[in-house]
Amino acid sequence: MNRRARWEIRIFFVVWLIFLYFRAKDPFSFLILNTFLGYIPIELSFHLGANKPKSAWLFWPLLIVWLLFYPNAPYLLTDLFHLSLLQPYALSGLLRVTPHLWIYFTYMIISAMSCTLLGFWSLNYVSQTVTARIARGNGLIRVLVVVLLTFLTSVGLYIGRFLRIHTVYLFINPEQFVRPIMNMWTSNMWIFVGLLTFIQLFCYWILYLIMHNHQQSELPD
Repeated sequence: MNRRARWEIRIFFVVWLIFLYFRAKDPFSFLILNTFLGYIPIELSFHLGANKPKSAWLFWPLLIVWLLFYPNAPYLLTDLFHLSLLQPYALSGLLRVTPHLWIYFTYMIISAMSCTLLGFWSLNYVSQTVTARIARGNGLIRVLVVVLLTFLTSVGLYIGRFLRIHTVYLFINPEQFVRPIMNMWTSNMWIFVGLLTFIQLFCYWILYLIMHNHQQSELPD
């Protein structure tokens, strides 16, 4: 991603977060924090590369921080369940056309899609970067890296959605969450992780095809 695109993304998120601060009211004020957390891994990925930072002592810790924050990007997709708070269906069973409902639908879609799509770009870029460092760009290793990162992301989504542990809490008071994390490995948890891993890999594959086709577009017959 070129420098101009990165700055456009930064400006968009700054403007959007300011807009949400003034417009997103309870019970949807959570969008401000969640959108900010979803942007952090996108920004972190801008500072990673095959030769950036050059020192492995800086690269790997920064990669770990990216991984800790990355689940916040696709996490916003699960926030869409909160639309039920607006009671979208009328007594007739049809969707209501109330402007308030669709305004908040717009807020949530913009936050979810911007963080998720750019998050998948971040995943693609980081996996490419890691593979270039450890396996000289080996394609099979890159696929394994993507699957591993996606699986870990699904675990992070479960922790955030059902244990209600934000990434920032892990830095502030990690010992408080050791026991809940140790006890979370149930059959329902594995089903959730499996489904979310599948969904993420499917979306990543679609986005990868789009990006790959754009880079290697063929002339029309």
